[in-house]
Amino acid sequence: MNFLPDPDPVVLAFFFIRKFVYLEVLAVLALLRVVVGSGLSRWPAVVALALCLGGILTTFAPALGLTESPLYTWSARAMAGGGGMAVLLLPSVLMAISALLPGARWRWIDLVHAAMLAGLLGLWWWTS
Repeated sequence: MNFLPDPDPVVLAFFFIRKFVYLEVLAVLALLRVVVGSGLSRWPAVVALALCLGGILTTFAPALGLTESPLYTWSARAMAGGGGMAVLLLPSVLMAISALLPGARWRWIDLVHAAMLAGLLGLWWWTS
């Protein structure tokens, strides 16, 4: 007899993607835009990459024993704000701005980013 409810697979997928996949893949896409892009399109991608790396470091800081810093407490609070979505959407907005600026190359980066963002927003809608 099982008294615990079975979790919804969509909710589990949303939590996993939000916590361990989205920022990592977005960081790779931002790094590609920084390396391949030219001109103005690089700068929003640099900021998006920095935000993604900060979010990834905050996620894995407890496992690395880096939780004593005041910077960690501030960033962990920021990561938890708004259900954790604000920290994911800000680098995405910067990547979208980077796609619209002159000098953006490899448009498949924008297609992958748009698909990721649509999937994240769809999972967020489904779980709320």
